[in-house]
Amino acid sequence: MDLGLEGRRALVTAASKGLGRACAAALSAEGARVYIAARGREDLERTATDVNAAGFQSADVSRPETPAKLVEDAVQALGGLDILVCNAGGPPAGTFESTPLEEWEKGFDLTLMSTVRLCKAALPHLKQSEQGRIVVITSTSVREPIATLILSSAFRTAVVQTLKTMSGELAPHGVTVNNIAPGRFLTDRVRQLDGAAAAKEGISQDEYTERNVKATIPMGRIGDPAEFGATCAFVCSKHASFMTGQTIVVDGGQTKGVY
Repeated sequence: MDLGLEGRRALVTAASKGLGRACAAALSAEGARVYIAARGREDLERTATDVNAAGFQSADVSRPETPAKLVEDAVQALGGLDILVCNAGGPPAGTFESTPLEEWEKGFDLTLMSTVRLCKAALPHLKQSEQGRIVVITSTSVREPIATLILSSAFRTAVVQTLKTMSGELAPHGVTVNNIAPGRFLTDRVRQLDGAAAAKEGISQDEYTERNVKATIPMGRIGDPAEFGATCAFVCSKHASFMTGQTIVVDGGQTKGVY
């Protein structure tokens, strides 16, 4: 299937590894020109080579001044912008009682405001595109709160509500706005969370992961990031032109909610 991504210009953030990298790789494989950003310079440079990026920049999108500058640099490098894929590292794990107030402030900038600022800066360019796309990587916590990820559950849900409102505003301009909610994929983030949970229980990380996969994922396995990237590429494609304001859950059947 031709996704109609040849020559499309995409900015993908937090793209040096994990799901952001998978999205950048999938878009590039379909012929899009990608500009990637992430905090870690070494991983970013390696990924830029691997995905044949048109440009890259070390950037922390949680800083208020960064998103606008990042979009400006990406537009200059690409000659415009058709696709924005917003991603950011997940906020620290914790319950409501265990999470300090200062972490709420950091999570606000990292998870919610990074998306708001990136979209604000990118919008004038996306409205000029014939295939404008905004895709945000969220989490299944927007459908079913995860007890030990209070910050993710709170701020990613706020992101989804923001995107839903935006989708109506931007629909007349042909710009689609969607979010993809991943379940458990084989990423550093999942390894970190599983490792911490396993340590608390006094068992090995492999044992903890295997037990939880069997108990919670009907497909009986953790997802491959490439599968997530393929979903992202489709949502950015010409075939998804009538799909907007949606939360697309990719989780092997883990989430039990109907909506």
